[in-house]
Amino acid sequence: MIRLENSYYLYGLLLIPFLILIFSLKIKWRKKTLKKVGDDLLLKRLMPDASRKNPVVKFTLLVLAYIFLIIGLANPQIGSKIEKVKRKGIDLMICLDVSNSMLAQDIKPNRLECAKQSISKLIDKLQGDRIGIIVFAGKAYTQLPITTDYGAAKMFLSTINTDIVPVQGTAISAAINLASKSFNNDKHNKAIVIITDGEDHEGDVFKSINDAKEKNIKIFTIGMGLPDGAPIPEYDKNHRQIGFKKNRQGNTIITKLNESMLQQIASEGKGIYVRANNSSAGLQKVFRNINKINKSEIESKMYTDYEDRFQYFIFPAFILLVIELLIYEKKIKLFKNIKIFKK
Repeated sequence: MIRLENSYYLYGLLLIPFLILIFSLKIKWRKKTLKKVGDDLLLKRLMPDASRKNPVVKFTLLVLAYIFLIIGLANPQIGSKIEKVKRKGIDLMICLDVSNSMLAQDIKPNRLECAKQSISKLIDKLQGDRIGIIVFAGKAYTQLPITTDYGAAKMFLSTINTDIVPVQGTAISAAINLASKSFNNDKHNKAIVIITDGEDHEGDVFKSINDAKEKNIKIFTIGMGLPDGAPIPEYDKNHRQIGFKKNRQGNTIITKLNESMLQQIASEGKGIYVRANNSSAGLQKVFRNINKINKSEIESKMYTDYEDRFQYFIFPAFILLVIELLIYEKKIKLFKNIKIFKK
């Protein structure tokens, strides 16, 4: 298992194209300036010790040293020891609606961002539970398989947006089916949390609920939205709001919470329904109820000992810098008459 302790340092590699561009412009400017002085033959006589290759070699060494230094600062680590850890918890699969209606701003900053913030806070409180994330709109997809790696869960959560599922709609039944299949065939207690506005749901939801109940899976629902509803913002390619979505008649579309349907799903799924508002997304109340479920022992594998490998990159970077310092931009008199490659 390989990981980077400080992966954010890798953003420093984005400077390399700019460094190459600046160096190329400098070389072109230098050639252009020298042409004004005289032709190549005259310049060779005026500057017999000048080297055209050495500046390129020095720059290449500097770039390589920079790359090694950045990777060294990121500190690659190798997991050298695997331990089986037993912990008590439940298996929790969160199904998050990412349809365009979740951009409505009746809950601030919008329905989707409010849900994401609450899920992130929930992850911080998990102890021994396994969590997975499914995103759905017109179709459902697994964003994160069930895991005890809470750091990975928060990372995958941060990437979720309404563009992640190309097909619009609210396929709650597909999300429940996928969540049910995502659990392992073991005796751990399981729960599904559906976070959606429930508008324009598709598929046979109650058949999916019955299939889940046969596997002893409880289903909880959280309604994102206020009773009065709100328009759906529309954005351009630069993510700037340009207005609100309209129907074919030119009227602004108002998306409203389908509360009765979500209440029915929770009731049939032996869970509870909570409606979100601007002070709470409802996940805390749901989680308190989930915590009442008996937690069984879960066995998981984890790397408990990571060894640093930054020295394998910092040392070559130092060597390359030393070599770069030893190379002069002018020809070295001792070697200037030696021609390894003849034209």
